[in-house]
Amino acid sequence: MTARNSTAHTLDFTIDTLGWKAWITPVDHDAATPAQIKALSGLPSKLRTIPYSLVLAHDPEALAERVPLFNTIMSAPGGLPVAERELATLVESVANGCVYCASVHGRRFADLTGEPEIIQSIYDEGFDTPLSARRRAIVDFAVKLSATPPTVAAEDIAALGEAGLDELEILDLIQAVAMFAWANRLMLTLGEPVPATAAAA
Repeated sequence: MTARNSTAHTLDFTIDTLGWKAWITPVDHDAATPAQIKALSGLPSKLRTIPYSLVLAHDPEALAERVPLFNTIMSAPGGLPVAERELATLVESVANGCVYCASVHGRRFADLTGEPEIIQSIYDEGFDTPLSARRRAIVDFAVKLSATPPTVAAEDIAALGEAGLDELEILDLIQAVAMFAWANRLMLTLGEPVPATAAAA
């Protein structure tokens, strides 16, 4: 792969599974408070003991609010297809240099669509890689909202409508990109991506 993270991290963008090394000591799950356990219980079981979740558990009130909000924005039925939400968050994550988030959401897009080559082409060729009209509109909007939010204007919303997105789909798209503006910043400033083998060591 030729795409490189623009931050100090040295890992390439990938859809392979990565690990994540915390820079803040994670909560000890076995010694967690009832509030921390309750907040973590809202996560899928496989995510309750990973370092990232255990770092966020230092603030159980915020984690307890974040989990249902995240799940609703990324997985609620109706509106923007989940694969397109994943595409938008992949774009946000690449724009922000979040290798870990890009790996997770690029892989989810590939699993949902059977089209890993779309993600690979974004990594290799950049955001201008050839795409269908609808995907082009989603990618272009996500890039603009990621890089320069104040410049998003009515014509950008109109362009999404012209590409076939209805109003609920447009709102879902905006919320997914906005959620990952937050998620990327948490992931990037609380730790760093590492090869899966290093995380397991």
